[in-house]
Parts: sequence; C-alpha cells; structure tokens
Amino acid sequence: MVRSILIAALAATSTALSVGRREASKPELFTIELGPGETRVVTEEEKWALKNEGKSFIDITNHPNLASSSVKSASNVAAVAYPSAMTQEDTVNGLIAKLNKTYVQEELTTFSEFFNRYYQSTYGKQASDWLLSEVQGVISESGAENASAKPFTHSWTQNSIIATIPGQSTDKIIVGAHLDSINGRNRSGRAPGADDDGSGSITILEALRVLLSDPKIAAGEGANTLEFHWYSGEEAGLLGSEDIFDSYSSSNVVVKAMLQQDMTGYGNNPMGVITDRVDSGLTAFVRKVIDAYATIGWVDTQCGYGCSDHSSATAAGYPSSFVIEADMDLTSPYIHTDGDTLDRVNYDHILEHVKLVVGYAYELTFADL
Repeated sequence: MVRSILIAALAATSTALSVGRREASKPELFTIELGPGETRVVTEEEKWALKNEGKSFIDITNHPNLASSSVKSASNVAAVAYPSAMTQEDTVNGLIAKLNKTYVQEELTTFSEFFNRYYQSTYGKQASDWLLSEVQGVISESGAENASAKPFTHSWTQNSIIATIPGQSTDKIIVGAHLDSINGRNRSGRAPGADDDGSGSITILEALRVLLSDPKIAAGEGANTLEFHWYSGEEAGLLGSEDIFDSYSSSNVVVKAMLQQDMTGYGNNPMGVITDRVDSGLTAFVRKVIDAYATIGWVDTQCGYGCSDHSSATAAGYPSSFVIEADMDLTSPYIHTDGDTLDRVNYDHILEHVKLVVGYAYELTFADL
C-alpha cells in the first residue's frame, strides 16, 4: 500500500513538472495593431520579423485603450485652430542664427558610439542616462530656473526623457524623437543608429539649447508649456511614447500640438511631411513653418500606421505631426543595421530640421490656441 502511494505521488510530481515545463516554455504574446481595427497576437520573434519586413505597428498589449476602436475622452481632443501665418519671424530668425553645427556633430558622435541603444540593454540605459545629463546640462547652462528634465521610467531598462519649460498655461506644445536604436538581424548587436534616430534626438536637443537662449522662453513667458520628449522603445512598437501619452490622456493633460522628428540626417532632399495618422490642421501649419524658416522645401509622403511616436499621440487623441528627412522612398536604406553610421549623416540637413523645430516651438509656444 505504501509503495502504491509513493508511486502515485511520484507520478503526480512528474506530471506537474512536465506541465510546468510546458507552461514555462510558452512564449510571451503581444497584441499589435497594424491598421485601424487590424490587430494580431504575436510572439516577440514574430513582432521583430514583421519589423524587419518593414511593417509598422503599435504594440497595444499594455495599452488597449490606445487601440483604434477605443473611444477617446472629449476633454483633451478639442480641435485646435493653428495660426494662419508666422508672427515671430524676427525672433526665430535670430535664434536660427545661433545654430551650432559643431555641437550637433559632437553630440551625435557620442550618442552613436554606444554599442547600441536597444531599449532592453545595459547600453540602452547608459545612452538614455547620458542623454538626460546632456539635456540637464543645457538647461543648467541656460539659467532657466523653472525648466527641468527628468527620466520617465518604464517596465524595461531604458528610460524616456521629458524636458519641460513651463509657460503661462499648462497646455502643452511637444517636440519628440526616439532615443533607442535597433539592429534588426541581431538585437544585441551593434546598432549605432546615427540617423535612426540619433539625428532626430540631437535635432531636438540643439533646438532646445537655442530656444533656451531666448530670455522670454527661459523666463516662462510663453502662453503654453513647451516640452521636449525623447522616447524609449520606439522600435519595439512605440512603447515609451505609448506609456507617456496614455498617462497624459488618463490625467486629462491638454496637448495642443506634437511634432515628431525621426530620421533627419540622410541625403539632401526636401523634407518629407507625413500625411497619414496625423492631424491635418497641425500638418498644414508645419508646412508653413518649413516654408518660413527652412531652405530645402518639403514634399508630402506617407509612412504607415505605426511608423513613429506621433502615432501614440494620435492614438491618445492628441493632434500630432511628423516630418522626416525626405520622401519615404528616399530615406536612409541603412536603418536598423550596423551600417547606420556617422559617415552617412548630412549635418546640414539636420540643421534644416532644427530650424523647423525652433520655428514650430517658438511660434506655438507664444500662440493663443
């Protein structure tokens, strides 16, 4: 009898261990949205395979309320009437004259020297820590006492960054870029991400530096609060920007405008103004900003449903826009590889995007929206 009981107990233990192993081996699943109402449940490897195929998507696993089927609160989605013309040209042109190409080169060189900026890697965390220190240094050197820069932490290793210049209201004007990089063939491999999106990250850093040299900006005299965002985890499905904009939406934060800068440094073509998954009124205003303050012109183009972090703002009900380095067919072919290197970056092209950001930020910070 005892022997029978022991045999039964061992059999039960063996079965439990077998079930446990099978359950432990089950891959984690993610819900992604590839288009309005087009959702798919995938594994981590399937998600990256889609990325390598050039598919753009938003990972809504932890943010189902950002799905296209979700009803957004009307409190933060009110239509915004953007200025019909530029009103700050003398000041903006004076700020543009202060752009420093050497500073851009030096900052992008350091940022691209991290082995990679993969959002789950130690290198990625080191890169976000370094960039935060640079942003804080810019603010400190400006003497803007009320401005600040803080990490926005996530459930993964790398942080996002939010720099804030308070205005007369808490309504936000946002400029964004993503700070992570990826090697599509080997996620732990070398991924300098010089263009994608080192260029955009340093574009908005230089814009912040120049804007803070303006006494009115530094003193917080703008009608609206100005924020600069550097997002973690963009390459994995807009993860960092989702966390931020979902948090803003849940807290009824008012965002009047968001401009994304993702890839600003390849080639010498007119800028690509994205027309899908954006706010048409804000995009029309951004075209006017390019005409007024940049010299290389623009073309309309489309990039896909979840191609960059502006899509998270849109999903949260906020007006967003996105300007990339060129027509999508002419953007860098080296992204997501170890070949996305500094020698393929056109710094003069980056400076054109800095002009856009400075113009957009100054005009809207002082606009009655």
